Amino acid sequence: MDQERPADSHQPRSFVSHSEAFWTWCRVAALSFGGPAGQIAVMHRIIVEEKKWISEERFLHALNFCMLLPGPEAQQLATYIGWLMHGTRGALIAGGLFILPGAVSILALSILYTYNEQSSLIQALFFGLKPAIMAIVLEAVFRIGKRILKNGMMILLAAASFIAIFLFDIPFPRLILLAGMIGLIGGRFWPEYFFVLKGQTLEESANSDPVKSDRSICEIRQKPSLARSVIMSTVCLILWFGPMVVIWLTLGPTSVFFLEGTFFSKAAVVTFGGAYSVLAYIAQQAVENYGWLKPGEMLDGLGLAETTPGPLIMVVQFVGFMGAYRNPGPFSPLFAGIIGSAITTWVTFVPCFLWILLGAPYVEQLRENKLIRSALSAITAAVVGVILNLAIWFSLHTIFRVVTTLRLYGMRLQVPDMTTPNVAEAAIAILACLITFYWKKGMLLTLAISTCTGAAWFLAKAYWQF
Repeated sequence: MDQERPADSHQPRSFVSHSEAFWTWCRVAALSFGGPAGQIAVMHRIIVEEKKWISEERFLHALNFCMLLPGPEAQQLATYIGWLMHGTRGALIAGGLFILPGAVSILALSILYTYNEQSSLIQALFFGLKPAIMAIVLEAVFRIGKRILKNGMMILLAAASFIAIFLFDIPFPRLILLAGMIGLIGGRFWPEYFFVLKGQTLEESANSDPVKSDRSICEIRQKPSLARSVIMSTVCLILWFGPMVVIWLTLGPTSVFFLEGTFFSKAAVVTFGGAYSVLAYIAQQAVENYGWLKPGEMLDGLGLAETTPGPLIMVVQFVGFMGAYRNPGPFSPLFAGIIGSAITTWVTFVPCFLWILLGAPYVEQLRENKLIRSALSAITAAVVGVILNLAIWFSLHTIFRVVTTLRLYGMRLQVPDMTTPNVAEAAIAILACLITFYWKKGMLLTLAISTCTGAAWFLAKAYWQF
């Protein structure tokens, strides 16, 4: 597959070597902080404006395609551009390097977290970090909602999704499937209500100094073929599920490693709308069903992922590490945690390469399909309700020390104990919301101020005993 001819031979430069591409993608990966918006902005500045490897139009074309897919769109965009540059080898280099710094950082921080969880310094750092995450998740609700909730139908879908997952505990994958079906049917009969996500165009980004003509490597695409699709699907599926078969044969289906691989494989195929959409599903399953985490620890993991380079979905690596660390089986806790971290990361990102390597040759047909965009519009509207559920779930477990789950008439109710408020964390949450919404500052500044404020309060309280 590495001999696959690049998708286009009409290059803006004499040649872009593998070596130059490698070091450029290393630079992109090292600077990929700030969530998908920041990561895409860094990629655009380096790849389009500085290197001029592809045109503005082609960059947006690739981005629109990646937004149709489950998984982190920034990582998939890097994979897609790498494929345009140097075929399959380029896709693996670009997409792999985009993940690597975050994976190494999260693994190191996970180990540090487990060995220092009870230390005053670690507790002080995370004391202010959790309320900041609340504000960031709320900001995601408003950001995605502003983009998609443009008519009554989209608002209705978002509200129904919130009620379904918050009160009736409908599984997230089922919600995504149902929303997609509604979008396909609605786009067929009532396109004016469902065709909301129309993608960006070159004219909409004219202020970013676009390349005048598509002189880039993607003028001539590799034509899709059945043989290539079968080979690519077979190889990627073997790579995806091969480790799972080995674990099942050697450790059994009840092993924590097999359970994590199976669970995060399912999560990987329903991560539409960014990582926030699936985090509530992951958090509830990891805490309430599998017992891999305590409620507050999901916020800790999200804080680690927010402050390291790479996709936010890297938080699943923290979950995989903690789950295996606490259920090591025949291994030492540390070794088990490393294996759990590795298998979780593997099954989360191998599908991302599958979507790009299999779907890229078909991108034009998919991009112009209005029914697909109608389905994505409905899914994104449902995701707004899911992320709102996540924000409320995080808020309850941050502001109150005790939250009880009650089952009543088929509904699941999260009931906080009003006598156990975390007043200081509530105050920091308000500060984080002011920084995010009123002063409109970035995520990293919000995290920094909240963490420093929380740490100062925690250490002062421990010192003066108030």
